[in-house]
Amino acid sequence: MLSIIKNFLLYTFIIFIFTGCFSQGINNIGYYGGTSYDKSEEIKNSPAMHRATMRPYQVFGKWYYPTMASVGDVQTGVSSWYGPDFHAKKTSNGEIYNMHAMTAAHKTLPMNTIVKVENLDNGQSTTVRINDRGPFVGTRIIDLSNAAAKAIGMEKKGLANVRLTILGFHGKVATTEAEKQEKASVSSYYIQVGAFRNYSGAKITQDKFKMILSDNYNVIIKEGLFEDKPIHRVWLSGFRSIEEADDFKKSNNLDGAMIIAE
Repeated sequence: MLSIIKNFLLYTFIIFIFTGCFSQGINNIGYYGGTSYDKSEEIKNSPAMHRATMRPYQVFGKWYYPTMASVGDVQTGVSSWYGPDFHAKKTSNGEIYNMHAMTAAHKTLPMNTIVKVENLDNGQSTTVRINDRGPFVGTRIIDLSNAAAKAIGMEKKGLANVRLTILGFHGKVATTEAEKQEKASVSSYYIQVGAFRNYSGAKITQDKFKMILSDNYNVIIKEGLFEDKPIHRVWLSGFRSIEEADDFKKSNNLDGAMIIAE
C-alpha cells in the first residue's frame, strides 16, 4: 500500500511539473497571424501612453512628427536591427525591450501598430509590433529586434531593403471591415507659444494672440506641472494637421514655437 501511495504521489508530481511548464509556455506565446511573439511583458496600450508617444519630439537636433496611419499603408526603405546593447532596457512606450520578441522601432508610427516587413533582397517576410522609436541613423525607416532580423535573414548583413505594410493597430491584425478601415492618429494639434510659471504672463500672451488670430483658431492656457511646480502653457488650437500648424508657424515667424499633438 505504501508503495502504491508513493507511486501515486510521484505520478501526480510529474503531471504537475509538466502541466505547469506547458501552461506557462502557452500563456507567454501569442500570435500575429501565425508569427509568434513573447508576451511575458504585457503590451502597454493606454490612452496616456499614446498621447505621450504621438507628440513631436527631437533627436540629434531634428524634429519628428508622429501622425496619422491607416491599415494598408505601405513604406519602402532600409531596415536595420538592434539587440544586446538595448536588451532589457525600456522602450519608448514603457515596455522592457526583449531582442528575442517580434518587435521593432519606427520614428512616427503609433505604438502597437502591427507591420508586415518584407525583405526585398531575399523575399522573406515577418510581422512585428512597433513598441519603440527609431532608428535615427541616415534614411533607415525601421529598426527590427534581433529575432525579427533573423526571421527575414538580415541579421548577419545588418541592413536590408524592405517594404512595410500596416496590418493593424493596438497590437492586433485587423480582421473585421471596421478594423480595416481604422485610422490611428492623434486627435488635435496645437502650437505652444509660451510657458510661464506665473499665470499673469500666460494671460498676457493669451490676450495678445486673441487679437491677431482668425476665427479658425483659438488660444488656450494649458495648466500642468514642470519639475514638480505649476506651469501655464499657452497653446494655439484649431489645426487639423501637422502641415497646417507648421505653415502657420512659418507664416507668423514663430520659429521658436513647438507643435504639440494630443
